[in-house]
Amino acid sequence: MKGKRPTLLSQFSTPNLFVTCALPLAHLDSLSYFLILLTKGVKLLSIKSKLLKKLQECEDDFVSGAALANELLVSRAAIWKAVESLRAEGYGILAVTNKGYQLQCSGDILSGDGIAGYIKTPDVFKVEVLKKVTSTNSLLREMAARGESEGYVLAAEEQTEGKGRIGKKFHSPARHGVYFSLLLRPGSKTKDATLITSAAAVAVARAIESVFGVNTGIKWVNDLFVGDKKVCGILTEASFDMESGLVESAVLGIGINITSPETGFPDDIRDVATAVTDRNTGMSHERCKLIAATLDNFWEFYQNLEKRAFLNEYRLRSIILNKAINVISQDGQRHAVALAIDDDCRLLVRYDTGETAALGSGEVSIRSIESET
Repeated sequence: MKGKRPTLLSQFSTPNLFVTCALPLAHLDSLSYFLILLTKGVKLLSIKSKLLKKLQECEDDFVSGAALANELLVSRAAIWKAVESLRAEGYGILAVTNKGYQLQCSGDILSGDGIAGYIKTPDVFKVEVLKKVTSTNSLLREMAARGESEGYVLAAEEQTEGKGRIGKKFHSPARHGVYFSLLLRPGSKTKDATLITSAAAVAVARAIESVFGVNTGIKWVNDLFVGDKKVCGILTEASFDMESGLVESAVLGIGINITSPETGFPDDIRDVATAVTDRNTGMSHERCKLIAATLDNFWEFYQNLEKRAFLNEYRLRSIILNKAINVISQDGQRHAVALAIDDDCRLLVRYDTGETAALGSGEVSIRSIESET
């Protein structure tokens, strides 16, 4: 660092990073300086992410470069560098002399900084966005095995092998949906991954309604519907501690169809799949907003998962209760009626034979509106 050395960590900044803390720096050499940052867990936040968040908050207003520099504790040159970096990602940022910067409508860009800018839950999520992957769930499971921490979010523009339940694939074309996975380490929170999936279903339903104003229903255990067609699938893949029986780690994968592909959905799902909107193209920032809202909603439930604060709403949103269904298993299909959802999110059914059962996992279809999903 050049010039006068700061006396507080809160005064420290570089062109690319800044930190906020109030630890005295007197008599510390440069190595100790950075060791404190690491050992005290001080977070290094990118200027670009913070700048985008500020511009998103101000929406159509201009924000002066001086005000941004003062708030982010960096130079105006660093602000300009961050603006240029965001522009390179596709963000339209207008710069006007004596006014400052204004975020323009830039299309539906999906970026880690864009998602982070809309997240309201502090200091929880680390977001990464990739262009094209096989499966966000598969990649994040590998990262979990290598010790990645809870709260890591991996999103992709496109999946070539998007995962669904029971070995099915989730159609994941570029620019038409959101496909992301969240790494969880529940520990004592639950022994049952079904609670995670059910909480996520309510979180997604709320997010879709807040961003798009579209009502959604839940088909036990992991699908969201608009009308009589599926718009979202949720897949939770868990690893269990053999001694305690607790969920050691879980990868929560979510795929949502936002707009319809130009050529329509593939033939094998055309009759059962739909999109949240009837548009073929996305609008400004809506995918980032949707992922952020889903994460915020889910985390609210996840913090106290065993209290099941989501359960009543999960039941109210159910589209299968008191309906004739098919219970699908490896042995085939059985006709039943969906009676209720119990406190462990199991589906209580009565078969045509009069026998009742509590289903903790599996697949069901509504006989009147779908043959298989």
